[in-house]
Amino acid sequence: MAQKATIYKVELSVSDMDRHYYETHKLTVAKHPSETDERLMVRILAFALNAHEQLEMTKGLSTDDEPDIWQKSLSGELELWVALGLPSEKVVRQSCGKADAVVIYCYGGRTAEVWWDKIKNSTTRFNNLQVVNLSENETSELANLADRSMKLQVNIQDGEVMVSVDDRIVYVNPVKWKSADQ
Repeated sequence: MAQKATIYKVELSVSDMDRHYYETHKLTVAKHPSETDERLMVRILAFALNAHEQLEMTKGLSTDDEPDIWQKSLSGELELWVALGLPSEKVVRQSCGKADAVVIYCYGGRTAEVWWDKIKNSTTRFNNLQVVNLSENETSELANLADRSMKLQVNIQDGEVMVSVDDRIVYVNPVKWKSADQ
């Protein structure tokens, strides 16, 4: 019998001084049976970094043709495609063709570096693609914050991120490997 997703209730308060965005989102996040706490927390962090009233989690791992997070316009156009991990060159190309903007949050330390070295030259033609690396130590620390019911506070200023739950704080410094040219 297939395992079912584990449901996480997240109250995510975002204070993004860089974008002047201040809002609290109540999220119900389904953690796929094969998903780690680290990936779950990276997904929530990616949501916070791109927070918008129309941003939403998708079916993610259980669907091949959807990103982990997306933002659609009121008329249904795909404005933002947010993917996690180390997608293939083909997936990157398809994503860039489907959405106005694509952000990939890669993590995993040396594995992510090897992936980027392999595909970076093929991504130069995509003006709507941004690639952001998250350090292995920071994503491991984020995984330790995972809980079935969380009140997360995410503060973003000058590109630096502070994630806090109760009295526990994790600092994350996302590194842009590729910026969108738009």
